[in-house]
Amino acid sequence: MNEQAKCGLFTRDGAQVPLQGVEVSGELLGGHARVRVTQRYRNDEKKPVEAVYTFPLPSDATLSAFSMTCAGRRVAGVVKEREEAFRAYDTAITEGHGAALLDQERPNVFTAQVGNLLPGEETLVEVEFLQALSSEEGSVRWMLPTLVAPRYMPGAVKGDRTAHGNAAPTTRVPDADRISPPQGNPDYGLRMDLLIDVGGEVVVESPSHALVLTREGTRTRVSLQRDHVRQGAGEVTLDRDVVLNLRNANPDVMLTPVVAHRKAEGPGTFALTVVPDLLNLATAPPRQEVVFVVDTSGSMAGESLPQAQAALRLCLRHLREGDRFNVIAFENSFRSFAPEPVLFTQRTLEQADAWVAALNAHGGTELLEPLVAAMKAAPDGVVVLLTDGQVGNETEILEAVLSARRAGRVFSFGIGTNVSDVLLRDLARRTDGAVEFIHPGERIDDKVVAQFSRALAPRITDLEVRFDGVEASELAPATLPPLVDGTPWTLFGRYAQGGTGSVTLKGRSGREPFSLTVRLDLPSLSDRPVVEKLWAAERIRGWLDAGLLGRRADAMKDRIVRLAIEHQLATKYTSFVVVEERQGERRASGTPETRVVPVSAPKGWNMFGSAVPGALDADDSEAERMPLPGPPMKSMPSRLAGSAAAPPRASGPRGGAMPPPPPAPAPASFQEERDGATTGSWAIPAELMDAAKEAPGAPPAEREMAKKKGGLLGRLMSAAMPQKPAAAPRASSLEGFARKEKAELTPPASYSIQDVALPSVAEAVGGLDSEDLGGLLGRQLANGLWDDHGQGPEAVRQARATARMLLVLLRQGITSSHPLHGAQVKKAVDALLALAPQLTQAPDVAELALGVAWLVASGPRTRGRIEQAAKPLPGLGGRLGDTAALRQHVETLATR
Repeated sequence: MNEQAKCGLFTRDGAQVPLQGVEVSGELLGGHARVRVTQRYRNDEKKPVEAVYTFPLPSDATLSAFSMTCAGRRVAGVVKEREEAFRAYDTAITEGHGAALLDQERPNVFTAQVGNLLPGEETLVEVEFLQALSSEEGSVRWMLPTLVAPRYMPGAVKGDRTAHGNAAPTTRVPDADRISPPQGNPDYGLRMDLLIDVGGEVVVESPSHALVLTREGTRTRVSLQRDHVRQGAGEVTLDRDVVLNLRNANPDVMLTPVVAHRKAEGPGTFALTVVPDLLNLATAPPRQEVVFVVDTSGSMAGESLPQAQAALRLCLRHLREGDRFNVIAFENSFRSFAPEPVLFTQRTLEQADAWVAALNAHGGTELLEPLVAAMKAAPDGVVVLLTDGQVGNETEILEAVLSARRAGRVFSFGIGTNVSDVLLRDLARRTDGAVEFIHPGERIDDKVVAQFSRALAPRITDLEVRFDGVEASELAPATLPPLVDGTPWTLFGRYAQGGTGSVTLKGRSGREPFSLTVRLDLPSLSDRPVVEKLWAAERIRGWLDAGLLGRRADAMKDRIVRLAIEHQLATKYTSFVVVEERQGERRASGTPETRVVPVSAPKGWNMFGSAVPGALDADDSEAERMPLPGPPMKSMPSRLAGSAAAPPRASGPRGGAMPPPPPAPAPASFQEERDGATTGSWAIPAELMDAAKEAPGAPPAEREMAKKKGGLLGRLMSAAMPQKPAAAPRASSLEGFARKEKAELTPPASYSIQDVALPSVAEAVGGLDSEDLGGLLGRQLANGLWDDHGQGPEAVRQARATARMLLVLLRQGITSSHPLHGAQVKKAVDALLALAPQLTQAPDVAELALGVAWLVASGPRTRGRIEQAAKPLPGLGGRLGDTAALRQHVETLATR
């Protein structure tokens, strides 16, 4: 083993990477998570260095603590106004002390600077954050991002660099260089040790990683199995989100309605959580106008686009006849399935299926224009967005969508191994929508069902809150979101004195008034300080949403800084800083050299090729290591350059003159200006882009271009070359589109259950292969039912055929929880529930339909709806609680 290999990872220019590993520990409790991320640094060089590491955290996390441990001494950080914190850090480093700085670049992107790492010394930097956990029917999802993935940076290059990122600042993403860390093959890994304690035993699963579970009574300790590419025990590569799904048979165990914190003196803080049961308000939902927006940019290549296509196909099957819909696909430009939303019918379903199947991934993520177009097409409807969220201009997109909407809501699917969740969560929060995340390997149908259930669920709007018996103030969120059936709703607030009273929520369900009163016990003494921090974070989030301008914006910033410092929270205006005072030999002299920590290429992103080719090799020629053309680095404004007595530092993103960008992560433009799209770039190293073009899955035209063109010009031209998408229906008018498809798609037809080669649905079905099953499922009509061409009214005919079909599926073990076909089963159950009032003249068919629906349904809420619909049917009395008796009863009915 050579000397370099002994010392660890080296960048392309021979500099060592001081980050040795990342460890995640903490607790997932009943109402919240408290998680610590520990970064372990070691300097194996002969001189002091400064490490700069850009890393992600969940966008809904509240940073609550920051510390540094070196030479066996732990020093806690403090929160200061952002520039004041930097000056404290810069002064400490210049004077030879140890220091660490934590800046928030975006709600989910942070930069840690650790200065004066001494030779041969190990330093631990610990970041602690809090999260509120929401339980829906006993299920909790927890996700931890592990790397800041490349983002599409729209706009023309403009402005001075202030950091070491791949991307240069642009007119639309002025901080692009602060959110684009270099990619490479880093040698550090991730370990995890989480304790789950929700008051009862839970089932813990992960679609992202293999887990090691240790039971400790009703508690569960979770760690990760070692990747085959890692050497350390329990260590994995930081190349994809860590996703944990927790399930508990008792939903109430994982939810505490009221949590409070109050010391002997001063105000108390409470969090009230309500899960509204609005089932009695459920009516036939109005016809919807739904526009689907699917991301087909380069970052969706690989595993993400097939996931998005599968989710989109399932989404389409949750529409109802009479709904109107459209599909928009976007990359650098966007195109639509039809010029305007069309009626959902069997024919348009088949046409949309074919159009979606032809989509492929390439280009940039110009999300703003297609999302605004979708909102304008359905200003009071529903927009369903499928994307990985990897864009740099989140704020610009959010503001444009809010300007275009009236009452429209955005429901997003965050898809892939590395999802940037900040835009998706903000869109959901600001438009009263919701967000689901789909990691490769996760069950898509559950996510789709959950999203459409929320979109169509009863909701209470125009909420007002009144307290009786207790006084509460400083409520957060300031603008109350609607109550949605079955979805946890949380209100934070402050109170002066303990006591018992109630809180009444008043609003409207459609045009009808609504009122809900909840008991509220506020203790005089309670030690739950996490509640106070979560309240302060929610209060700050509301102030940031206000969008004030001028002097009011300045006053709001001051208010945010004061509250953040009071509760020690990191925000866009405040940072954590820690200083270790050093004496004697441990006090450094001179200016430490900066070591920018590279991050892994995201797992499953085919835009990087099958592997990251030697991005950190030191053997490449100087010409290949040259950065691509871009704006020169310039000195920072003098007010940020530190003390006048100190020489300009070359290491800090805001301190003094900046050095040239690191050679390895030199950005390759991925630019295109077409159909009015704005120019932009992916912040991706040129070497990785070249590898992607030579990979087997790369577009042939780009592979050929990569072979023919050489040097920097070839890179730029290859990366900028637009890829022609696979043939997909495009037409200038809906009429033309229909004519084009007429020859290819047959008119909708009714299918007969008797056409299937089954001896009898009342007998055991054996030997049904996947092709037969696919044929059966493919005959489901757009309304969610099947038809049998039999005699009698259409409702009776379809109810009987659908019940028999569901019984066939049940015999194959397929219910509404099936990972592949569950979505279609759920739609059929909902369709039977809607059809039930029309079956009064055929009680046997009604019993068959509702009985089979109960057997294939999963979840107490759906079964509760079935039981309510079955009350007029004496033949089902008592059987809905007895699975065996009910199964025998429907078997008999099915043979009649």
